Amino acid sequence: MLKKLQKKQIPLIAGAALFAFSAGAMVAAPEIGKSLGQWLKLSSNQIEQSDANKAKSAVFPLVSLSPAERADKLADLAQNAPSPDRERARYLLASDYIERTQAQKALVLLEGLEKDYPALAPYILLKQAQAQDLLGEDGKASDLRQKVLKLYPKEPATVKAMYLIAQPKLQQQAIAQFPANPLTWEIIRKLLQEASNQPQLQLILAKYAYTQPGIVGVLDGLVKQPSLKPQDWEIIGTAYWENNQFAKAADAYAKATQTPRNLYRIGRGLQIEGKNRSTAIATYNQLVQQFPDAKETGTALLRLGEMAKIRKDAIPYVNLVINKFPDQASQALAAKAKILEGLKDQKAAQETWELLIAKYETSDEAAEYRWKIAQDKAKAKDYAAAWEWAQPITTNNPNSILAPRAGFWVGKWANALGKQQEAKAAFEYTLSQFPYSYYAWRSAILLGLNVGNFKTLRDMNPEVVPRQRPVPTAGSETFKELYLLGQDRDAWLQWETEFLNKQQPTVAEQFTEGLVRLAKGENLSGIDIISKLEDREIPQEQAQYQALSKQITYWQARYPFPYLQEIEKWSQERRLNPLLVTALIRQESRFEPKIKSVAGATGLMQVMPDTARWIAPQIQLDSKTINLENPNQNIMLGTWYLDHTHQQYGNNSLLAIASYNAGPGNVSKWLQTLSTQDPDEFVEEIPFDETKNYVRQVFGNYWNYLRLYNPEISRIVAKYSATHPELPTR
Repeated sequence: MLKKLQKKQIPLIAGAALFAFSAGAMVAAPEIGKSLGQWLKLSSNQIEQSDANKAKSAVFPLVSLSPAERADKLADLAQNAPSPDRERARYLLASDYIERTQAQKALVLLEGLEKDYPALAPYILLKQAQAQDLLGEDGKASDLRQKVLKLYPKEPATVKAMYLIAQPKLQQQAIAQFPANPLTWEIIRKLLQEASNQPQLQLILAKYAYTQPGIVGVLDGLVKQPSLKPQDWEIIGTAYWENNQFAKAADAYAKATQTPRNLYRIGRGLQIEGKNRSTAIATYNQLVQQFPDAKETGTALLRLGEMAKIRKDAIPYVNLVINKFPDQASQALAAKAKILEGLKDQKAAQETWELLIAKYETSDEAAEYRWKIAQDKAKAKDYAAAWEWAQPITTNNPNSILAPRAGFWVGKWANALGKQQEAKAAFEYTLSQFPYSYYAWRSAILLGLNVGNFKTLRDMNPEVVPRQRPVPTAGSETFKELYLLGQDRDAWLQWETEFLNKQQPTVAEQFTEGLVRLAKGENLSGIDIISKLEDREIPQEQAQYQALSKQITYWQARYPFPYLQEIEKWSQERRLNPLLVTALIRQESRFEPKIKSVAGATGLMQVMPDTARWIAPQIQLDSKTINLENPNQNIMLGTWYLDHTHQQYGNNSLLAIASYNAGPGNVSKWLQTLSTQDPDEFVEEIPFDETKNYVRQVFGNYWNYLRLYNPEISRIVAKYSATHPELPTR
């Protein structure tokens, strides 16, 4: 039924999907405002307090309610709350009235508010103008917008006034003064429709709007301009690169100034696209010669090793990396060892592996090698040796995706050796040190905690406690107020104007960019941007990420919970655990309602049209009315199929989820050849790597939503996470 996502989406999904079982989740506690540190019962000097704790407001929690649900509460706060909540309530309630075309009521609330609420003063005037428009008072509306231009000429809100006044002189002023504002981009697009041959306008879009839909078409037109300069070509190349147009990016970078990054991207772009192999190699070699000490040069040498036609010809390249680029030496050693294995030089290969784990024991490559040996030993039933090889991963490589897996299997192997106390300690360690992982859930089950298992979680209906939005870690006070009040379009316009450091954002800026994407409903890119923060390599940035990752706000963003109403409705109808449904949706689509796979699977639960037509008559639905891009319909059909797969396998969620990905035919074959006595062994033996990872990812998602959305489980996990027991060594 369900196929992979669209090919162009796979790099994003693949990168973010790893975190389904190697990262945390969104919401933990029943009380608003508690930080993750409090839930883990850590002292204030062990964990920084979250900005969310500083956002004490009676208004912000109301943002998640509908205008009708919050109207009376906001009216009371607008009358009786102390400042600044009184002003916030007035602004939000007035905005709701405008949305419902009750302009006069809005104007009463907005009258004089700009003086009492200076952070939003220009936006208050613009709201007044909007209300006057609804009343047909065009002159008053125009005067208010002119007032914004006069009083707040440097504020991003001014662009909104310029855009709505729509005078050519003001449009040119917006382009010159606020090129990063999305309304400026709209002005430019309209001007390009009138006359497409305007390279300076196209360059502004290439530089500031390269993440927006339709930008590739703009770039394709821009490259035809004859007067572009090297710096222009670099802007174009970067925009193409960010849109995964690697061959076009390579062509553009070839006309830009020769820098280490530009040369590397020429070679890499050609290599990825499989075009002009000889040119790619020549460009990598040019980089090596011109910039022998650049970081990109080390990576280029690794790429040259990959591209060597004769296996042994790759060795000089990796040796150069080993000797000259210590930050990349572990990658080069692993590559060299594999080359030597391919050449049947087992002695030299073994010496290289030993050098890797001796000199670079904290590297990902060392962890991968240790894990491979541990698995081989376990398959040979040498559980003591498997334990010995795997255990160092948990301490040497705590940030590796393999660390929680190694910790869990140390416990399993200890059990197999009859060492129950050591096994218990290993499971406690995994739950303590890696509470965000799929293996923490499996450890919790083996510790006897009531967290649901493969055979019971289908019928669970955990309490879900949503939380208010976190305070963004970057941006002006104006932006933060707009964001926290749920004024998502204005918040986006404000943030984009402020956020000029898109190519090299700080940790705080990247996190905030992710929050803004999520607020706009761009869940796939939002989750991806936030998840990639853990890839920071500069020590200071890695430290900033580590501090951020101790805040619940980080996990809230990494595991958002959109479509809660639809999920709860259809989960109840199908007697399914709503958090399992949420977990599956996060894995299938990252909550993107219109995403499609190359095979045609569509929407949140990636339902195939043929499957939808098969389901329709069984639920008395006219197949002609099916719209798989509609979230409610997609979840209705997807949950029916998930219920169907559960019924096929006696409500065993492991088999149901595997079938959802691989199909019932494949699962039936596996059941004939694989033992189901130990579910963990069964997962390890699933022949399809995609399905094996899919199962871990979906149940890792489930566990994260459970432990951080459900107060009871959150408290249980916190007890373990506060103690940090030692993982036993042999």
